[in-house]
Amino acid sequence: MDDRRLIIYRQIGAKIAYYRTIRGLSQEELADRIALSKSTLSKIERGKYNSGLSVATLLDIADGLDVEMSTFVIFDEQEKRILQDHLSRKGNV
Repeated sequence: MDDRRLIIYRQIGAKIAYYRTIRGLSQEELADRIALSKSTLSKIERGKYNSGLSVATLLDIADGLDVEMSTFVIFDEQEKRILQDHLSRKGNV
């Protein structure tokens, strides 16, 4: 998997973990709420569930956290800079 995708999956996972935390939910509670295993949710939050993260799963997570799915896939300028900086260091831009 290319570095760009890897960083994006990690950014999505970090956003999921952030919203879960501010909602006061454990991984287990959110996983139960959306009928997903805790292990799978953990992998998603760490950016390690790279090849199988579907739109349907993101929708379920968004619904479980009461946020718009777009929250996870739209990046602000700081998040875009993080991606660009990482890719620049790796020579991928």
